[in-house]
Amino acid sequence: MSEINKKRRNLVIGTAVIGAGGLIVASYPFLDSLNPSARALARGGPVQIDISKIQPGQQITVAWREKPIWVLRRTPEMMRVLDSEEMRKKLRDPDSRVETQQPEYIPAPYRSIKDEYFVAIGLCTHLGCIPTFRPDIAPADLGESWQGGYFCPCHGSRYDFAGRVFKRVPAPTNLVIPPYHYIGESTIEVGVSPSDKTA
Repeated sequence: MSEINKKRRNLVIGTAVIGAGGLIVASYPFLDSLNPSARALARGGPVQIDISKIQPGQQITVAWREKPIWVLRRTPEMMRVLDSEEMRKKLRDPDSRVETQQPEYIPAPYRSIKDEYFVAIGLCTHLGCIPTFRPDIAPADLGESWQGGYFCPCHGSRYDFAGRVFKRVPAPTNLVIPPYHYIGESTIEVGVSPSDKTA
């Protein structure tokens, strides 16, 4: 092979390598634009919640997928109300038989992984209003039979401390329980089920 042909071959190879490198560098912004933005990740990604400072009877609210997530630390008295036969008779679905309202690993009747901590999406299942947390007993506006729970001010739907819907209200089903699991004793991760974490 002549000296000129060797130089020509090296020039072609060098040009091809530089061109390929340039193509990769030039296409990076386009490929990167296909990834979800930080804002999109924040809207749809899992959310970790520190529950160590929640006092008994207190509820906190955080955002996940632009929805309010409630974490209620239930008191022994709240649990007694949930267990009462009187309460069960008032509920439309006391055993949470509508499967789409909670993941399959969330047991009835408390609808929580750990009985003490209730985690739910804080949107009424009627038209998506945000119910108010009403732990007070027998307030004037809700009547003497009110034992505490959630009240939707939009159309009057009522739920107990496990998010189970009362009979004869507009809401058709219990509050929705999001997928979640515990990370240690004091952190809940909403948006990821235990099976997803171990897979």
